[in-house]
Amino acid sequence: MKIGFDHSKYLEEQSKYILERVNNYDKLYLEFGGKLFNDLHAKRVLPGFDENAKIKVLNKLKEKIEVIICVYAGDIERNKIRGDFGITYDMDVFRLIDDLRSQELEVNSVVITRYEERPSTELFINRLERRGIKTYKHFATKGYPTDVETIVSDEGYGKNPYIETTKPIIVVTAPGPGSGKLATCLNQLYHESKKGKRVGYSKFETFPVWNVPLKHPLNIAYEAATVDLNDVNMIDPFHLEKYGEIAINYNRDIEAFPLLKRIIEKITGKESIYQSPTDMGVNRVGYGIIDDDIIKEASKQEIIRRYFKTACDYKKGNADLETFKRAEFIMHSLELKEDDRKVVKFAREKLALLNMEMKEDKKDIPSALALEMNDGKIITGKKSNLMDAPSAAILNAIKYLSNFDDELLLISPTILEPIIELNEKAFKNKKIPLNCEEVLIALSISAATNPMAKVALSKLPQLEGVQAHSTHILGRNDEQSLRKLGIDVTCDQVFPTENLYYNS
Repeated sequence: MKIGFDHSKYLEEQSKYILERVNNYDKLYLEFGGKLFNDLHAKRVLPGFDENAKIKVLNKLKEKIEVIICVYAGDIERNKIRGDFGITYDMDVFRLIDDLRSQELEVNSVVITRYEERPSTELFINRLERRGIKTYKHFATKGYPTDVETIVSDEGYGKNPYIETTKPIIVVTAPGPGSGKLATCLNQLYHESKKGKRVGYSKFETFPVWNVPLKHPLNIAYEAATVDLNDVNMIDPFHLEKYGEIAINYNRDIEAFPLLKRIIEKITGKESIYQSPTDMGVNRVGYGIIDDDIIKEASKQEIIRRYFKTACDYKKGNADLETFKRAEFIMHSLELKEDDRKVVKFAREKLALLNMEMKEDKKDIPSALALEMNDGKIITGKKSNLMDAPSAAILNAIKYLSNFDDELLLISPTILEPIIELNEKAFKNKKIPLNCEEVLIALSISAATNPMAKVALSKLPQLEGVQAHSTHILGRNDEQSLRKLGIDVTCDQVFPTENLYYNS
């Protein structure tokens, strides 16, 4: 992989900048935008970026840090799913707590924002409290967003409980956007100021990158990634007016800035040190870019990936037509096409061959998946009676990495067939080809007695960074399996079967 980003330089710059901010206060509330762990978007558009860079920044400062996690009560009630992990927001809070503890970072508490008494929310709170995790309930702020006098009063922020903290840097994070991080920070600023403490607020945001041009593919890729939020990158007018310097921010922060500035000044009783929303950010990503051409190309590929994802979400009913059309517009604005993603062409060509071979047999719908290996080699797989297309492609890929003949059977049908029979008879599942997870478990069993299977199994880590495209929408199991292997997969917006429940 070609490297366009210096992770070490970024880590040093970002850590230094946070410390400069906290030195001005008794306590700094640091809102974390984006993903705290596993920031795969940043890794894809900034080749060389460590997906856990944010947590490594915090690790350098861990003696000074404690963490508050926010989650919106409405997201718990409607079982909102975090797309990259396929888990609900409440489960992601548990995952986040475990991950933070594994890094020896102190978790202060969980805040339920815009709290309303509902069964799922109460169950979630019970589960947290019975594991010894402090939980706070914050209600919708009276007077928000226009009545600053009420917002900054005992009827507004004062109505919510104060969260006891002890460290100088309080990281406020969440499973996803709209979780109430900013409101929680402002609540705390209100209570801390009433106690006579010098407190500040900053935002740790990776995208958009303020010192990269507005129409740079890196910043456009951010718009593609947040297409469901309708975020639009803009030149920060406040920054331009104050400093005569062009800086890039996005519409929500720019629109909210005048009100946010007034609220902070009302809370602290002092003029804000921030003259623009860009001032509020702690974002040194631009200083880590070492090869702009590499970043541009990686960002363009991400825009195409995001287009495919949005198209599939629309087909599945998880996105509206306006969102899909916006993703399409963003891609076309850079004159990009679907088959500019190299692996798309090969997957579709494989499907065309299968259709020709099966034109007399209408009982089954063919399906294909193509992989672009890290050395540029294209590997394909097709659905069979035994396994689905992703499973076949993965087996073919690890055979290639092992220098084995393509015709070699790594797993005997005598191992696979009983698994299908078990699914059908014991678990009462419809007879369908085995998915990736099932096939790889079968391969691991084979590896106990088959040395060639053992060698092939050892090649799985080399699939990280491989690109994939499927001619049909993948089931959740296959999608998650490929993601766990580090494979970036896209799909054509075509269902593999007319069935509404069973995949094929």
